Amino acid sequence: MKQGTTIITLNNGYHLWTNTQGTGDIHLLALHGGPGGTHEYWEDTAKQLKAQGLNVTVHTYDQLGSFYSDQPDYSDPKIAEKYLTYDYFLDEVEEVRTKLGIDHFYLIGQSWGGALVQMYALKYGEHLKGAIISSMTDNIDEYVVNINKVREEALPEEAITYMKECEAKNDYDNDRYQGYVDILNEGYVDRKQPAAISHLSSTMATDVYGVFQGDNEFVVTGKLKEWDVRDKIKNISMPTLVTFGEHETMPLATAKRMAEQIPHARLATTPNGGHHHMIDNAPVYYDHLATFIRDVESDNFDD
Repeated sequence: MKQGTTIITLNNGYHLWTNTQGTGDIHLLALHGGPGGTHEYWEDTAKQLKAQGLNVTVHTYDQLGSFYSDQPDYSDPKIAEKYLTYDYFLDEVEEVRTKLGIDHFYLIGQSWGGALVQMYALKYGEHLKGAIISSMTDNIDEYVVNINKVREEALPEEAITYMKECEAKNDYDNDRYQGYVDILNEGYVDRKQPAAISHLSSTMATDVYGVFQGDNEFVVTGKLKEWDVRDKIKNISMPTLVTFGEHETMPLATAKRMAEQIPHARLATTPNGGHHHMIDNAPVYYDHLATFIRDVESDNFDD
């Protein structure tokens, strides 16, 4: 299979940037978060798995609207209505799979990507050997409770009061508010500093991120307020790894419940890992991932 970058043309005419690294008959497709994030925290996944003694062909891509892929004009209401939806991004995963020519593969998704993994496993599960839900709940309500708890533990009362006042007025774009967001990000999102995927200017597709999430990871004002598949995850049938950081934005209690409710699931947590625990503590994260894949491949998966 061709290594490196390939630009694929979707049936809708837009182009997506994809990249393939590693060798072997095991295929892993990696989905980034956001939505509106980038593939970057998966860049060394093939190398990390090889260090664990596992040869895996790893495919990454930037979702429509993100980083190297095409940027639709979302200021056009018709375009926004058509493409800024759960269904569009879910079916995009399936189209990427077919255009890359892979099947019976592993699907890993971080945060928003983990939501896509859950939806894909429910709709297109016949194509999967295994699903890896990395740092994503099956509903938004428990996440909101947890991020509010995180803020109360991490910041003084006056800071929390100020943040809530700004949020009530939709006034996010000021240095004091964003300074508090930076503190929270360094404690619970990118614990390894400086952040490995930092850039001179932000690469976040804010026109996508804002529609689904909001201004930052600690408020939810967009479409993700609707996210809830608690009553459906019992129908995820393939071997599943639920993996969370032990010091992140997502609630570990939810991860434990998900691992119990998904019929063939196992939970693995990463010590000192934030939301991006594949970077914060890569050796442990990739040991968990390699062990999961190895066990599924050898028919030795025991949930």
